Amino acid sequence: MSPEEKALLLKTAELVKENNSLLRKMRRGARFRAVLHALYWVVIIGLSFGAYYFLEPYIAQVEKIYSGIRGDIDNVRGTADTIGDFGKLLQ
Repeated sequence: MSPEEKALLLKTAELVKENNSLLRKMRRGARFRAVLHALYWVVIIGLSFGAYYFLEPYIAQVEKIYSGIRGDIDNVRGTADTIGDFGKLLQ
């Protein structure tokens, strides 16, 4: 092997080592980003469930009030229909 070939081979080996080091760093960074991305979504979903758990009594109370109002409106409509029918009887 000539000295030029040997120098070229050593330079190639050095570049391969440097390339391998850079690729390992890139792979490590990609794994780290994937873990952080998964953790990000776990936190988002967890906070959503936590917020629902915290707000659920208030939501149930609003639903109960809405149901009561709806029932009252139905009663008023029924009474109005009854009064209308009673008015026809008086004529």
